[in-house]
Amino acid sequence: MTNRQPLTDDDGEVRELTAADIALFRPAQEVLPPEVYAGLLEMNRRAGVRGPQKAPTKTRVSIRLSPEVVSAFKADGPGWQSRIDAVLRQWVASRR
Repeated sequence: MTNRQPLTDDDGEVRELTAADIALFRPAQEVLPPEVYAGLLEMNRRAGVRGPQKAPTKTRVSIRLSPEVVSAFKADGPGWQSRIDAVLRQWVASRR
């Protein structure tokens, strides 16, 4: 067994890696359980789907809303901006 220096100090700070440390690195596929590695691949695949829209369907604006409105929409989780957009579209449709 080799006497390797710990990667962190007593304060939890990560020390600078040496060439010897890096030489010991192995590909994630070799060291992770298959289901974890598959999850990482899927997460990376989904991350590549997003990006600038080729033909934007929405217009970027800056709007000031009351904290109560923002909190209420955020409380329902991700997608709160889309939900605000849906409510505003309903209001616009009701006025026609």
